[in-house]
Amino acid sequence: MQAYEVIKTRENKIIYRDGDKLVKLFDENYPKSFILNEAINQARVAETGLNIPKFYEMTVIGGRSAIVMEFVEGRTFLDLFREEPDRRAERMEQFVRIQRDVHSRKHLLLTKYNDKLKRKILASDLDASTRYDLSMRLDGMRPHTHVLHGDFLPSNVIVRPDGTPFILDWSHASQGNATADAAKTYLLFRLGGADEFAEEYLDEFCRQMGVPRTYAEEWIPLVAAAQLSAAGDPLRREKLFKWTCEEDLHA
Repeated sequence: MQAYEVIKTRENKIIYRDGDKLVKLFDENYPKSFILNEAINQARVAETGLNIPKFYEMTVIGGRSAIVMEFVEGRTFLDLFREEPDRRAERMEQFVRIQRDVHSRKHLLLTKYNDKLKRKILASDLDASTRYDLSMRLDGMRPHTHVLHGDFLPSNVIVRPDGTPFILDWSHASQGNATADAAKTYLLFRLGGADEFAEEYLDEFCRQMGVPRTYAEEWIPLVAAAQLSAAGDPLRREKLFKWTCEEDLHA
């Protein structure tokens, strides 16, 4: 490992570069089903024609499962936002346009996002009445079949030197309502402390989609509740709980 360029270290994996390849090396106890699902997502999304890293193989390295894919050279949108503050509005428009391109694709074998949300809501520690109410609200949302990224953040969109954008990390991919995906991105910005950025993002998304912001905000309690099941940090849980109960959304 010391000979390779470590790009990221996470709680359950190490991501490193090996020449023209990117390797995700998972901890020994990380569920194999999660790794297989990520590999399948990568293959299915590639079939839609989106610009994503080529999937090479799922293998074992030093007794640990790994996914090997193409390494894409370039600058992430996170880099661009930081390095070009005077072009923030322009870059935000581009960022949302790339996400809308994702939403324009379909692959009917991807997990249905509403089903995924419901499982997570029912697995949360919210009281039974709240879980029931949220489940009923989710059932009332119009089902769609757009490809959703599930973790669409500036760090997951990279621009090659020729200007071609590539979208990384499809472990949370599913199919469903595009506005639900935007609500997830909005919440991730808020959880990361980028509140002003989150507001600008959601306004731009709704402008490009031609929908009122209130429509996007209908998804926020549902997405926040689903995030509770995996939120260990007390401050993160507190924020998600408030948003689930539609409290303090703009504070």
